Amino acid sequence: MALATLLPAAQAFAQEPAAPSEGAKAPAVLDTLQVTAQRRVENAKDVPVSITTVSGEKLDVLGSAGDDIRFLSSRLPSLNIESSYGRAFPRFYIRGLGNTDFDLNASQPVSLVYDDVVQESPLLKGFPVFDLAGIELLRGPQGTLFGRNTPAGVVKFDSARPSQDADGYVKLSYGTYDTWNFQGAYGGPLTSRWSARVSALYQRRDDWVTNTHDGPNDGFEGYDEAAGRVQFLYEGDDFEALFNLHKRKLNGTARLFRANIIQKGSNALVTDFDRDEVANDGVNFSDLETWGGSARLKWNLGQVTAYSITGYETAESLNRGDIDGGYGASFLGPGNYGPGEIPFASESADGLPDHRQWTQEFRVESNEWGRFDWQAGLFYFDEDVTIDSFNYDSLTPGNPQAGHAVQQQRNKAWAAFVSGDFDVTDRFKLRGGLRYTQDKKDFSASVLEAAPFGAPVGGPYVVHTDVDDVSWDLSGTYTLTPDVNVYGRVAKGFRAPSIQGRLLFAAATAPNGGVSTADSEKVISYEIGLKADLFEKRARLGFDIFRYDVDGQQLIAVGGASNTATLLNADKTIGQGAELDFEAYLTDNLLVTLGSSYNDTEIKDPNLAVAVCGGGCTITDPTTVINGGTYALVNGNPLPQAPKWIHNVTARVGFPMANGDELYVYTDWAYRSAVNFFLYESPEFRSRSSLEGGLRVGYNWGYGLYDVAVFGRNLTDQTRVVGAIDFNNLTGFLNEPRTFGVEFTAKF
Repeated sequence: MALATLLPAAQAFAQEPAAPSEGAKAPAVLDTLQVTAQRRVENAKDVPVSITTVSGEKLDVLGSAGDDIRFLSSRLPSLNIESSYGRAFPRFYIRGLGNTDFDLNASQPVSLVYDDVVQESPLLKGFPVFDLAGIELLRGPQGTLFGRNTPAGVVKFDSARPSQDADGYVKLSYGTYDTWNFQGAYGGPLTSRWSARVSALYQRRDDWVTNTHDGPNDGFEGYDEAAGRVQFLYEGDDFEALFNLHKRKLNGTARLFRANIIQKGSNALVTDFDRDEVANDGVNFSDLETWGGSARLKWNLGQVTAYSITGYETAESLNRGDIDGGYGASFLGPGNYGPGEIPFASESADGLPDHRQWTQEFRVESNEWGRFDWQAGLFYFDEDVTIDSFNYDSLTPGNPQAGHAVQQQRNKAWAAFVSGDFDVTDRFKLRGGLRYTQDKKDFSASVLEAAPFGAPVGGPYVVHTDVDDVSWDLSGTYTLTPDVNVYGRVAKGFRAPSIQGRLLFAAATAPNGGVSTADSEKVISYEIGLKADLFEKRARLGFDIFRYDVDGQQLIAVGGASNTATLLNADKTIGQGAELDFEAYLTDNLLVTLGSSYNDTEIKDPNLAVAVCGGGCTITDPTTVINGGTYALVNGNPLPQAPKWIHNVTARVGFPMANGDELYVYTDWAYRSAVNFFLYESPEFRSRSSLEGGLRVGYNWGYGLYDVAVFGRNLTDQTRVVGAIDFNNLTGFLNEPRTFGVEFTAKF
C-alpha cells in the first residue's frame, strides 16, 4: 500500500515530456496491454489476477534456437518447466505447484489452454510455439472460468487469427549442431465473409552427443519436428465462426539419461564429465503424433453474446530410453559396466496407442449491462486413454522385450459456472464467480508380461472415482488514479483425484497390484496487488504478494530403491511469495523488461514418508523404517521443482538508420535458484542455481518488413543438471547446450 500511495506522487513529479515540435516524432509509449484472462478482452490493468504476457519480438527471440516450449521456463515470474521425456512431455509449475509424475496418465495442477481448448494429456501440452498472437500466464487458482485442473494457474496460448487483411511471414534460421528452424504463415480473405490462415513449422537438429559404447544408437539429442495449423474464419453481421485444424509430428531422441554424473555428497558434476559423450546400451527414440480441431462459434444476440466451443484432440506416441544411463551391470564384473557403478540395467518405454479427448463449452455473457455484467455456462470433458508400459533386457543381444503392462482410463466431467462483476462506485469494482464440477474416472491396469524382479502377471486392477466440488473466486479492484489500480483476490481451486498404475516393478505383495490413488486436492489462495501505467505510458508495473494453502495436495513419490511411482496426499502445503513485472522505455530506442518472483513452499505433514534413493545419494531428512525399507520424513521440505527465486531481464536498443532501417541489439537473461528434484532432500539431487543468457544482433529494413540477425543462446555455456533418476545410481539429465545461429525474416 505504501508503494501504491507513492506511485501517483512519482507520476506527478516526473518531468512532463516536452511537446513535440511540428514534424517531430512522438515519444515512444507502450501499447495498451489487452488480455482475455477473464474470457473477455480487457485492459490487463483492470483484471484482478497476477498476469504476465509474452508476444511479438520477445517471443521470437526466446524461441530463436529451435527449442521446445521449455524455453519459457524462468522467462516469466513464478514459472518453471521441465521434462524427463525431452520435447514430448513438458511439466509446468506455477508458484511451486506442479507435478513431477512422468506417467502418461498424470494430471497437472497447471492447465494449458490452446485456442480456448484445454490440453489435458501431458503429451498435448508440448505443441510447438509458432504464429501466436500471444501467451498469457495466469497465476493462482483459475477454477471458475477455465475447465480443467487449474489450482496453480493457467498458461494460455492464442494463435494469430485469420482476417480480411492479407499478411504473413517466413522465418528461417540455421545454427549449431546443424539446427534448422523454419516458420511461416499466410492469411487473407477468401470472400467478403470468409478468411483463412495457414501456419507451419519445421525444426531439426543432428545428433550431437556421441555414444562411446557399441550400442543400438550411435548418437543422441537430435530431433525432427513438424507442425501445422489451418484456420477458417466466417464473419457475419451477428454470427462468427472460427474453425481450427492442427497437427504435430515429432521423431527424435527421448530424454538422454547420464549415469553417475553427480559427485557423491554434492551437486557438482564429476571431474571427468564430458557433455558431448555418453555410453549407453539401450535403445533411445521418441515418436509422437498429435492432431486436433476446434469450432468456436459466436452469436451476438443484442443484450447477450452466446458462445459454443467444441474441441477434439488425439495423440499417439512411443518413447523409449536407457533409464540406467550407462551400459552393462556391475554383477557382470569389471570392464562390463559403466560409467561408474551400474547396479542393474534398466531400459523401458511408454506409449499411447489410443487416446482421444472431446470438450464442449456453452457460454453466455452480457453486453454492457451498465454497472453489472456477467457470464455463465456449461462445460463437458470426455477423455479415453490407453497406455502401454514396456521393459526391455539391455543385457541380451537385440534388447528384447521383458515386461508389458497396460493402463486404461475413461474420464468424464461436467461443470456449470457463473461469474459477474459489479461497479460499486466509479472507482471500486467487485468480481466473483462459482463453478460446480463433477468428475468421474473408471480405471483398470493389468500386467500382461512380468518384468524381472517385478509384479507377476495379474489384473485387471480396477479403480473408480466419483467426486464433485465447488470452486469460487472473489476480488475487488480500486482505482487510485486513472493510471494506478490496486486489487485483492481470494480464490478456491480444485483438482480431481489422480490414479497411477505403473505396475512393472511393483512388489508382488503390493495392494491392488501396485495401483495408487490420490484424493482430490483443494487450494485457497490470497493475493493483493498493484498495476500501473507510469510516466505517460512509457512504463508499466505489476506487483503482487500472495499466500496459498493446499489441503490434500497430490504428490508423487517417484523412483527410490523400489523403482516405483506412488501417489500420495500431503496433509497440507503452504506457499507464499511476491511477483514483479516491469516494462519501460528508458529512452525512445531502449526498451527494458524485468520480471522477478519469490516463492517459499513447505510441506506440512509430520507423517508423510517416501522411499529414499537406491543409488548412493545422501539423505539429509530424518528417516524411518517401514516394512524393512528406509523412508524419509519430508515434513518441512519445499515442493520439488519449486525455485525460491526467479529473475529475468531483457533489453532492446535500436539505432535508427537512413530510410527507416534499424540496427538493434537484444539481450535476455534468466536466473533460477536451486530446486529439489524429489520430495526428500539430498545434496546430490538438489540442482545448482542457473543463469542463462541470450544475445541477438540484427538489422531490419523496409520499415521492419525484412530482418537478418545473428543470435546466441546460453551464451556462457552453463551446464546444469535439471532432473535426475534416483533408483539406480547418480543419474541426471541436462539443460540445453550453447548454440549460435543466423536468422532471416520476411513479412508481407
